[in-house]
Amino acid sequence: MSEHKAHLTWNRNGADFAYKTYSRNHIWTFDNGAKLEASAATQYLGDPGCVDPEQAFVASLSSCHMLTFLALASFQKLTIESYEDEAVGHMAKNDAGKMVIGLVDLHPKIVFAEGVNPSREQLEKLHHKAHEECFLANSVTCDIVTHID
Repeated sequence: MSEHKAHLTWNRNGADFAYKTYSRNHIWTFDNGAKLEASAATQYLGDPGCVDPEQAFVASLSSCHMLTFLALASFQKLTIESYEDEAVGHMAKNDAGKMVIGLVDLHPKIVFAEGVNPSREQLEKLHHKAHEECFLANSVTCDIVTHID
């Protein structure tokens, strides 16, 4: 099986280490050399100019669903021109009283190639299969709901 690695780096850089003042900013570096500036969510004193872990989690689920959907559509010869999603993760307390992302809503907008017009039933089946096959959806406990307009 494959491995997927990320390297995280955070430094105090001499700043005060009181809860309200230490920097939440850090760097994610991936095997291919890509780097991403990350921080806590702004509600938890993070930098609004950075990606926070909750946003990354939601984006990862949306991305995995899309990539799986594209593969399934290509197998069925349903050519897609573009795919956009306005994914939303909803924080809530779980049964143990811990804060979690309890629900992720996906809102894909898909443009098919000219002459390709799948029925609503086909789209629902493709999204359902994409959800069933998405590696990340199979790895989490939160509900993931795809909304088809």
